[in-house]
Amino acid sequence: MTQVSRYPLSPTIYKRIFEILFESILKIKNKEEAEEFLGEFLTPTEKIMLAKRISVAVLLAKGYDYQQIRRILHVSPPTIAAVSASMKYTGKGYLQVVKKLLKEEKIKEILLNVVEGIATVGAAGGKGSGDWWQLKRSLDKKKREKEF
Repeated sequence: MTQVSRYPLSPTIYKRIFEILFESILKIKNKEEAEEFLGEFLTPTEKIMLAKRISVAVLLAKGYDYQQIRRILHVSPPTIAAVSASMKYTGKGYLQVVKKLLKEEKIKEILLNVVEGIATVGAAGGKGSGDWWQLKRSLDKKKREKEF
């Protein structure tokens, strides 16, 4: 479990440490840099905790109920309730990130469907079209692997 010193920081120091944190996050340019930074910056437990929280927010935005979220992510109802309350009452930050994630996911889904359509048409081509079947199988596998 994470621990914070019981000795309070001065308001100036408190403000400055968060400026440094936010600026550090803004300097990350791509997924690989994010993985590397967070891998070194956070403990495995902290990474899982944060990943589950944002995933709860995504699932709530997609309309999943508490029981489904519990089953998929193995989180407690109080965790789901806390994320839900934050999204409803103070979650401007959550909502911005979740909307961007869902928009990107929707674009990927549309592109996957287009490629699948092309693969299906190509797969019906008869002799010499074996590569199309491999593409279609690969696309079907990707769809099955995605639970949420």
